Amino acid sequence: MSTKNRITPEEALAYHLDPRPGKYEITATKAMTTQRDLSLAYSPGVAVPVEAIAERPETAYDYTVKGNMVAVVSNGTAILGLGNLGALASKPVMEGKAVLFKRFADVNAIDIELDTEDPDEIIQAVKLMGPTFGGINLEDIKAPECFIIEQRLKELMDIPVFHDDQHGTAVICAAGLINALELSGKKIEDCKIVLNGAGAAGIACLELVKAMGAKHDNCIMCDTKGVIYQGRTEGMNQWKSAHAAVTEARTLEEAMKGADVFLGVSAKGAVTQDMVASMADNPVIFAMANPDPEITPEEAHEVREDAIVATGRSDYPNQVNNVLGFPYLFRGALDIHARAINDEMKIACAKALAELAREDVPDEVAMAYGRKLTFGRDYIIPTPFDPRLIHVIPPAVAKAGMDTGVARRPIIDMEGYAQSLKARMDPTASILQGIHARAKQAQATMIFAEGDDPRVLRAAVAYQRGGMGRSIVVGREADVKEKLEAAGIGDAYRELRVVNSANSKHIDEYKDFLYRRLQRKGFDQKDAHKLSTRDRHVFAALMLAHGHGDGMVTGATRKAAHVMELINKVVDANPSDGAVGITAILNKGRIVLMGDTLVHEWPDENDLADIATRGAQVARALGLEPRVAFCSFSTFGYPVSERATKMHIAPLVLDKRGVDFEYDGEMTVDVALNAEQMAHYPFCRLSGPANVLVVPARHSASISVKMMQEMGGATVIGPILTGISAPIQICSTVSTVNDILNMAAIAACRIGQPK
Repeated sequence: MSTKNRITPEEALAYHLDPRPGKYEITATKAMTTQRDLSLAYSPGVAVPVEAIAERPETAYDYTVKGNMVAVVSNGTAILGLGNLGALASKPVMEGKAVLFKRFADVNAIDIELDTEDPDEIIQAVKLMGPTFGGINLEDIKAPECFIIEQRLKELMDIPVFHDDQHGTAVICAAGLINALELSGKKIEDCKIVLNGAGAAGIACLELVKAMGAKHDNCIMCDTKGVIYQGRTEGMNQWKSAHAAVTEARTLEEAMKGADVFLGVSAKGAVTQDMVASMADNPVIFAMANPDPEITPEEAHEVREDAIVATGRSDYPNQVNNVLGFPYLFRGALDIHARAINDEMKIACAKALAELAREDVPDEVAMAYGRKLTFGRDYIIPTPFDPRLIHVIPPAVAKAGMDTGVARRPIIDMEGYAQSLKARMDPTASILQGIHARAKQAQATMIFAEGDDPRVLRAAVAYQRGGMGRSIVVGREADVKEKLEAAGIGDAYRELRVVNSANSKHIDEYKDFLYRRLQRKGFDQKDAHKLSTRDRHVFAALMLAHGHGDGMVTGATRKAAHVMELINKVVDANPSDGAVGITAILNKGRIVLMGDTLVHEWPDENDLADIATRGAQVARALGLEPRVAFCSFSTFGYPVSERATKMHIAPLVLDKRGVDFEYDGEMTVDVALNAEQMAHYPFCRLSGPANVLVVPARHSASISVKMMQEMGGATVIGPILTGISAPIQICSTVSTVNDILNMAAIAACRIGQPK
């Protein structure tokens, strides 16, 4: 089995256990600090909205979370590819679905696991919960019960009921099919379509493509017993019978001859190269079985170069991923207080996705995926982390819902609605995803200098198994093996390369290099020998300097200042060398970069200008258009203080340099970050709130970052070491495994390195 993207049971369990069990929590959106707050939140203040809702039920959407709340409901009878493991076992999956709703469309979702296999009991339970939710997402319920449950709930409830295993796959499949047929020069009504896999997803796919114009007589459905033809009795039910075809074909192989389109939601290897070879010109093959497709793109293209191939996997082009659909379908439906999600809304979602894939792809998306994405055979479906999805798809869904009469509260200003959706988008996760995606493209060999720390070892394993590249761990073999076993990932020892001065064939070369570098700085050969053989930070830096790795991560076990001192023995990373530390602070959907958080103790105005330039470079590397603010306790000259003078002069230094990014100062942090406060200074040259803050000294940067982390709950990435020739990143001593992994990805992407 390949180690790429492999996750061990221990890693998965640790993720779900730490730092708190589960994947989400409930947070209050109103103040709860004073007695008055509590009186408004509960008794007696709560009586007022209660009476209002009793009088006018529709106001529940105004005074409660109903309008942005979805129930994710399962009984665990068809969990992913694991089968019927019961309601309780399905809870991690349903929690996962709930956080996907929040991550991609800012929809609140609660998982509900029902301990019954009786469709009537599920129907009754969900029906009775109707007042709580704005929509119902059914998940991992086996066929044919899922059909019965969904249909009956649609009839009984006046809110959207959506079975994602069916319709989610169908919508994304339809989106890709629209574009694949466009590229093939074919019309859906003329195509011969073969579908393999007559379960919930397969039936929904065929129903939707027929609703979009495919002719019943041109569509053949197959299951494990072969073609579903008129007159067949074995293994049939009413849902299969609805798609029975008049055909002489009895096997999938026979059905595939001359087919224009193959849709697969079945099993690995169900399609052979001979079947693909027998298809019509420019065949469209959607091999969507998970985790392994019916036929791989490589296998299909070996026999048919003209084929357009999509799969359900992220490591191939054209991924059919449900997350492109269900969050945005519900977002649009909730925002019009819809009574249902109908075929027209699903088709509108598919068409909007198809149209988005034809548009020019923003640079930040291309940057995230490490390649230019242009509409064509390898890009017929948008990528899941395209930031345009949130403000393009829901308006199309909402408009279709309004046009078909299922909207309780139509949207009048669609342009304003789209703008409000943009504001919902949390860019932080996209930036992290982009960094990791680019690291996978770079495939850098990463040196982890502190192989005696379990966090570092787990990060090194995650880096390699996550498909980012090779991990080299500096440490003693026995020690590394012991700590990996203690962490529950002992099998990873065979995968990692463990290096130290005792087993390195380059150690003499390293010692000679270090002596030549330090001999005029008070170091003799013995000193160079000790540093090279006994200090892992120096040894790791020497490996990197000699091209025996592509990047380096350290600092998890020693203070940053000490690590910087050691690294400077091997590479030039002093303030005079252009080194700057930039820290990214991610909090409540905002990203702010701050510098200098690592190198300059008390920078002068020229240093501050350098820090601003490095900060702008990092911002652009993260997909942000930099807006730099020089921060102080004063704003544009008041109050007057010589301590603020350098912050006033630094922008003048940038004026002389003619840089190509926005900057201004000096100003207080609230002016820099708050558009309303900034508006009091109409002469300010920033076009919006700053996203790069340059502060007077390293101590003020450290205080600010740590306070945001501890008091504000911010995610902190960095400090990102910039401006030096070698891609070295230094973690903090309190770094988590994810923090270390993020720093490794940053080193792999060479963020902050001189061009």
